[in-house]
Amino acid sequence: MSKILVIAEHDGAHLNQATARAVTCARQIPSGHVTVAVLAADPSAVAAEAAALAGVDAVVTVAHAANGQALAAVLAPQIVALAAGYTHVLAASTAFGKDLLPRVAALLGVPQISDAMAVEGAYKFKRPTYAGNAIVTLEAPSDRTLVATVRSASFEPAAAGGSASISAAAIAVDLPAHTRFVSLSASPKSDRPDLASASKVVSGGRALASKENFQLIYGLAAKMGAAVGASRAAVDAGYASNELQVGQTGKIIAPDLYVAVGISGAIQHLTGIKDAKTIVAINKDPEAPIFEVADFGLVADLFVAVPEIEKALG
Repeated sequence: MSKILVIAEHDGAHLNQATARAVTCARQIPSGHVTVAVLAADPSAVAAEAAALAGVDAVVTVAHAANGQALAAVLAPQIVALAAGYTHVLAASTAFGKDLLPRVAALLGVPQISDAMAVEGAYKFKRPTYAGNAIVTLEAPSDRTLVATVRSASFEPAAAGGSASISAAAIAVDLPAHTRFVSLSASPKSDRPDLASASKVVSGGRALASKENFQLIYGLAAKMGAAVGASRAAVDAGYASNELQVGQTGKIIAPDLYVAVGISGAIQHLTGIKDAKTIVAINKDPEAPIFEVADFGLVADLFVAVPEIEKALG
């Protein structure tokens, strides 16, 4: 039997949906028993959410004041101690997972599989390479712990309906003192959906021409109840902040609806949206590459089209 430990990503109060997607991946591993590990200062609320996910067999918590902030250097040795007896350690391929799991793999002395997008067997996975233009199959040794990050866009989130048991783990490890939390600088809290997990996303590109014009994207997104994204060109030009970047070097997303406004469709951007269910493109250039992948395309001046769409939405 495969004993799988999924590391929960959370904000201290709520579970990140990316973890629910990692659980879906874990359930596809043959003969798997799935345990979600919640490390926090007070893990009770997050543990309850994890236990309610369908497919989770157990939840284990580690309560420690040092876990109040998700520092990879602090969490990694605790996860290594927890991982004793487990065949797999998984986490979502988010900024959190990409920071944490390489440390876990290094401490365990094993290689890591990154961006697992399909399960082929207990130790065999598929992952994208060359900006998603090629898919490779990797097989890890079965005689050691497999550490892998899960490409969230490739898996649906596990549904609610579970009732897993919750237990507290007592682990004794020396936590590193060379890394410590000093302060957190974050963007102002927004009522908009989270870009990484939103079902609808509206993104703007370089064609917006200025930070002021990019407000058109925020307006349309507000009307649609959608998250806001941006191409790398728009971010590099200063029209939008870094956390909104979608693409190979930004966020990889899989919304039900993706609206690309003034985005030409460079391969690096398309890599980030290839798993979107429906893609709508608005661009005045009929030869723009984005139209090759769009389900619906509108050849129009975005400065005319977007206000008209907003008006039609009421």
